[in-house]
Amino acid sequence: MTAMMPTTSATAELKLAATTNPFAGGLLAIDDLTGAQILEVLDLADAVKADPKAFAGALAGLSITMLFEKPSLRTRMSFEIGLTKLGAHVVYLDHSKSKLGEREAVKDYAKNLERWTDAIVARVFKNTVLQELSENAAIPVVNALCDVEHPCQALADVLTLREAYGSLDGLKVAYVGDGNNVCHSLMLACAKLGVDFTAVTPKGFEPQFGVVKAATAAAQATGASITISRSIDDVKGHHAVYTDTWVSMGQEHQSGLRGGEFTHLQVDDEVMAIASEGLSQPAVFMHCLPAHRGEEVTDDVIDSAQSLVYEQAENRMWAQNALMLKVFGKA
Repeated sequence: MTAMMPTTSATAELKLAATTNPFAGGLLAIDDLTGAQILEVLDLADAVKADPKAFAGALAGLSITMLFEKPSLRTRMSFEIGLTKLGAHVVYLDHSKSKLGEREAVKDYAKNLERWTDAIVARVFKNTVLQELSENAAIPVVNALCDVEHPCQALADVLTLREAYGSLDGLKVAYVGDGNNVCHSLMLACAKLGVDFTAVTPKGFEPQFGVVKAATAAAQATGASITISRSIDDVKGHHAVYTDTWVSMGQEHQSGLRGGEFTHLQVDDEVMAIASEGLSQPAVFMHCLPAHRGEEVTDDVIDSAQSLVYEQAENRMWAQNALMLKVFGKA
């Protein structure tokens, strides 16, 4: 006698909808989305933000598991509170002391969770763990950060940019610092949306070649440009200057090496003035937070009227709510 796999009605619906809903499997990377699909999320995020009550209860009856290997303020709060606003039940599993795969195989973890929960939101150290979860779970998996991409942050970032300028048309974004996961996702999102993107990084800390290649291909289709530079002067004429910490979680052992390589890339008033040259209004400043004030950015910049860092933080919730509504086909 063959045992039947228990499944929730939501999971069964997802399987049926998988061929028509491009979001049904979740979201592992910005590169998995088209520019049109990104705009769908942004438009829905605008609607949810404008009238949250209209979407209250949209995910009622669904349970979402949040697996976090890395500590978090914005990611945890924006997902947990946001999903609660949509009516979902959220279970938070802290794996900061026991990484996924150590106590039991990632495959077994995924196979267990698919029988109890309707989706997994995973914030992990390694993209390989995220991929293994997705390959073995018959429910959506959403990347809440890994070492390669941070797609939910990028969705919030382009949402924030569109709010600030009214449109993404003709915008130029300069990313200054480490060519990390945040840089990767933002570069891909900009390329797919027709936004010019310049990454200014020290030698040896460039974004991954494969990501640059994918972004360049996407940019060719939209008319955007992708530039990898070493010179801070190349932020000139960019509408937004974005930076991140020089040492990400899990890289603390490199702090001594990285500090010396990055000091000339601190975003200060002078850098913002260079970026603003030729623009009709001062360039805006962006950071995914947490920020190390006095290192990658000065207080004068992050606390200025041109800083959008708290708008970005708020928009994590609205962008993610829109994404989860798309995942479950509720909008």
